[in-house]
Amino acid sequence: MIRIAAAVVLLATPAYAQSAESSVILTFETGARTGAVMVALFDSAAAFDGDSGRPVAVKAISASGPVVATFENLPAGDYAVKAFHDLNGDGEMNTNPFGMPVEPYAFSNNAVGNMGPARWNRARFTVSGETAQTISIR
Repeated sequence: MIRIAAAVVLLATPAYAQSAESSVILTFETGARTGAVMVALFDSAAAFDGDSGRPVAVKAISASGPVVATFENLPAGDYAVKAFHDLNGDGEMNTNPFGMPVEPYAFSNNAVGNMGPARWNRARFTVSGETAQTISIR
């Protein structure tokens, strides 16, 4: 009976480890040390690609030093990031009269879009445990 209980505990341990909370550490490479990097973390294609959802977390990180955003206590799963470098500190992604961004921006996986922002399928990454990425804002 003790052997069976021990076997159950040993077999259950990997499943418990996989369900533990995860974290994402994002390091941003910027071209300027002014303003802040605005970061939004998404957990679904619907939220990332459209207006039908909201980010699960947002952060503003000063660009005056190392630009690192850490998101903790996340369930394991798929995530994607949108970020922009708010050079003038107004809290908005500034655009020209045609709607094109005039401030640097980036997506997780350093994904690029085709005639618009990167889509979920290019920016998506799997989080399990501690996950880190370096993203170049251009």
